[in-house]
This record gives sequence, C-alpha cells and structure tokens, in this order.
Amino acid sequence: MNLIPLPAFQDNDLWMLHDGRRALVVDPGDAQPVLACLQRDGLQLEAILVTHHHPDHIGGVEALREATGAVVYGPARERVPQPQIRLADGDAVTVLGLRFDVLDVPGHTAGHIAYYCAAMDGAPLLFCGDTLFSSGGCGRLFEGTPAQMVSSLDKLATLPGATRVCCTHEYKLSNLKFARAVEPHNAELIHYLQRCEELHAQHLPTLPSTIEQEKRINPFLRTRQSGVAQAARAHDSATQQDDVAVFATLRQWKNEFK
Repeated sequence: MNLIPLPAFQDNDLWMLHDGRRALVVDPGDAQPVLACLQRDGLQLEAILVTHHHPDHIGGVEALREATGAVVYGPARERVPQPQIRLADGDAVTVLGLRFDVLDVPGHTAGHIAYYCAAMDGAPLLFCGDTLFSSGGCGRLFEGTPAQMVSSLDKLATLPGATRVCCTHEYKLSNLKFARAVEPHNAELIHYLQRCEELHAQHLPTLPSTIEQEKRINPFLRTRQSGVAQAARAHDSATQQDDVAVFATLRQWKNEFK
C-alpha cells in the first residue's frame, strides 16, 4: 500500500491510500489534487472517507464522486454531500481490502468521526481529521465542549503506540512551539522540534506522526502530567484541578498563542 499526503489550500493534507490500481482518499476539500494524482498514477478512486462537515474537508466530494463513481462514507450526525454511507462509533467499513473501524470523536465538530485500521502494511493507521494534530495540537472547539474533546483524545490515546496519525493539517512547527511554551524542559519535545525543522527546511513531510510520539510531546494528550497542569495554572490562575479544566485552559492559550 502507498500512503501519500496531497497538499491542498494553504496547509491541508488530503490523505490518499492506494495499491497501485485502486485508491481511497480522506477529506478531499479540493478535488483537483486528487484528480491529478489519479490521472498521473493511473488509479481508480473507489472510496471517499469523510471525518466531518467543514468545507475544506468536503468541498471536492461531489466532483470526485461524479468523475469516478467513488462511494462516499461519512459521519451519521453531520451534513455531508449525499448520497453517502452514514457511519458512527462501532461501525466498520472495508475498502481496498482493509478494515476501518469507526470512532466517534466529537469536539471539533459535534459529529466528528475517525477511521482506524488495525493493520496496514504491518502497523496500525488512523485518519483523525481535525481531532488530533501532530506534535502539540488538537482541533479548535467549534461545536463541541472541552469535556467531549478530552474524552475523544483519551479514546485516541488508547490506540497502539505504533499507530500512524494522519491528521489533515500541517501545523506541526507552530504546534511544537506552543508545546515548548507549555513544557520548555521536555527533552523529547526539544529533539523532535529540531528534527522537524530540519525536514521542513528540506521541504520534506513531517507527517504522519504516531500515537506514542504524541503522548510524549503533545500537551493536549498530557493534561494529567503535573508539569502540564502547572503550566496551565500559571497561564490562568483560575484553572481548576481537573483534567477538563486544564484542557480548556490549554485550548484557549493555544487559540491566542503567537
């Protein structure tokens, strides 16, 4: 299998998975990069996986379906271009011979879902949309609550450490700078930031990440770490002791971070 990010807009990654003949694409906000790749590599698009309803994730769905006849899978509780196969937590779909389990991960939007494959070329794979971003990030809370997002991130954190995290925005450097503001003495984080800066300077991709990596450096997965909680309270002294309050402070801090 070939796993490739297709750049779109300013910082989106449209993830494509193909076996040399058949392909699937995740959250195609723009049809053109997908169509260009299909034509260049002689691929047939069989499926479109949608995680949530925002325009930069669904804008190319109708054009791709009309051009290729691909089947569209999407969240049961959100408005996605029809027709689609509606999915919710506990459902599973098989595409390209791979089984994807569906996880409800509300927070960024009310009905956001993720797709988890337990084994793709020897390792697990996660298409998480805008719920978890690599190296210090998570989605803004446009429709959900801090409690929902904490629960969703906890669900992702229980996946195997080797799970490849395919998020849909390349925010890594800005996220890592925020993570360092929260945990300035995290040696793993410092090393990883240096590595990502080297890759970025060479115009090389820094994605996908892994669940194990994110648990070591992403403050939104580390709200139970005493240093992260202390940083949140130092930023906002009104922060309560519980995990949801720490997360809420971190998310507001990140919203304002420069």
